[in-house]
Amino acid sequence: MSDKETVIVEEKARDNANMTSGGNAAFHNFLNDFADIEDPLERRRLALQKIDEAKFGWYHVRAIMVAGVGFLTDSYDIFAINLGVTMMSYVFWKDGNIPSSTETLLKVSTSVGTVVGQLGFGVLADVLGRKKIYGVELIIMIFACVLQCTAGESAGINFPAIMTFYRIVMGIGIGGDYPLSSIITSEFSTTKWRGAIMSAVFANQAWGQIAAGIVALVLVEGYKDQLKTAKDGASCGADCKRACDQMWRILIGLGCVPGCIALYFRLTIPESPRYTLDCEANSAKGIADASKFLSGSHGEAGSDDVARLERTKTAVSAGESIHRAYSGPSTDIEQQVAEAVPLDDGPPKASFKDFWQHFRQWKYGKILLGTAGSWFCLDVGFYGLGLNTAVILEAIGYAGKGSIYKKFHDTAVGNLILICAGSLPGYWATVFTIDIVGRKPIQLFGFFILVFLFCLIGFDYHNLSPKDLLGLYIICEFFQNFGPNVTTFVVPGEIFPTRYRSSAHGISAASGKIGAIIAQTALGTLIDHNCARDGKAKNCWLPHVMEIFALFMLVGLIISVLVPETKRMTLEEVTEKYHDEIDPSKYRQTSVSCGSDTASGELEHV
Repeated sequence: MSDKETVIVEEKARDNANMTSGGNAAFHNFLNDFADIEDPLERRRLALQKIDEAKFGWYHVRAIMVAGVGFLTDSYDIFAINLGVTMMSYVFWKDGNIPSSTETLLKVSTSVGTVVGQLGFGVLADVLGRKKIYGVELIIMIFACVLQCTAGESAGINFPAIMTFYRIVMGIGIGGDYPLSSIITSEFSTTKWRGAIMSAVFANQAWGQIAAGIVALVLVEGYKDQLKTAKDGASCGADCKRACDQMWRILIGLGCVPGCIALYFRLTIPESPRYTLDCEANSAKGIADASKFLSGSHGEAGSDDVARLERTKTAVSAGESIHRAYSGPSTDIEQQVAEAVPLDDGPPKASFKDFWQHFRQWKYGKILLGTAGSWFCLDVGFYGLGLNTAVILEAIGYAGKGSIYKKFHDTAVGNLILICAGSLPGYWATVFTIDIVGRKPIQLFGFFILVFLFCLIGFDYHNLSPKDLLGLYIICEFFQNFGPNVTTFVVPGEIFPTRYRSSAHGISAASGKIGAIIAQTALGTLIDHNCARDGKAKNCWLPHVMEIFALFMLVGLIISVLVPETKRMTLEEVTEKYHDEIDPSKYRQTSVSCGSDTASGELEHV
């Protein structure tokens, strides 16, 4: 017996000695499931199968919390500025009259940075790997959040300008969270409940909005004595202004707390096994990380576990492995695979050339068009619906009229009511049904309902009572979230091959934020179009704007037809079915998954 074989025997004996009487069933050491398998492709298949077929457990809950805290922070920061702008207006502008253009700039600047972050981090995650940059986006958000709290105005500093800059930087961090959290959650999820797990991550947006509303309400009550004496901006004295100044800084600053709590777990999360296996061609490391994740432990696998898998004898040749995996009759595919890149050479890194060659073909490019186009159309209406919030708050008696205290109080309470009535139930309705009903039916039905609702609001606006508008608003909020707002996030994290998954998700998400910018700027200004000139009331053009939103929902409905269904399919099955890329577990690890321009190009049509 050779020295290497002796070491393997001793390791097996030690593992058996450490098992309880129930063996692996009592305390399952997943590494044992792969250590004795000689075929590297069979190892890969079994490792991914373990992840895909795992029962929902604590490690999935932890993944939801670690990824979801980013969206809680994102939503908190975006929602907090909507409440904070009113507070800071009494500090930096005379009588609290902030110019509408400045207010729009402060709110939209985050979306501008988000587009940059979604595109930039999306590409980096495919080129450098998920782990290397996961957590960086959270660090950016934390620092930008703290810097906003220190912003002030002096003779040489323009407050709106410096605040806009910090909001753009924070937006870059928020944008990076979209592709990273989506694909990492997707690649670690069990197939049966992958949609629910990803939706639960995204549903943390509702909790972020609720948290911001609660914090604002607590601050208003805490500074009640300083605020209740001020009837308007002109009567807001030194104590009132000091209170407002401290309130918005605390409100925005607390947004970094959840990020600080989750930062450690993001920085220590293991690399996605699928990226390690498919894009780095490091079988031992990918399988060891998968084993540790399935065992419920956090962090990367130890060097001893990786070394143990690397020492395992590999007696099966690449050709024998392919022949064993391919059970069908002999065809040209075997010859093509046999002539592909050798197993030990490893695949090249993702490149723009490879990306362009793939998606310029209509059968693949239409999928990216479907995910990006539907997200764009959805966000035009999603962010545009916020333009109607003031009318709805008035309908439920929370228009914020009266003293500054009452204005702040009613705005916080009113928004909390709307979120809890519409958004929160919509998010969780998707979580509980997406893996049963499917992604595509939920998205199509959501768009269809929104077309009808926006048309009803737009064309019959003047015949609707405030209570009617309230009901329609809540239903719109519900079906946006029990509909395309969640599915447009979930599907791009599943539908693309590993080497494109983050980039394609980033492109799709950035398209959505461009739609949000259009809704908040170009369409937002149309609400008061010629109202003063024609002697009409404020928001006189709101019905026509809602009609425009209905048109975007219709376009989104049509584009969504291009998006395939991914329910209860493994990521490898999705890639093989919709991108014609051979599963390397069946044929060869490096020929297609992240393959070269020659091998992958020759095989992708099979």
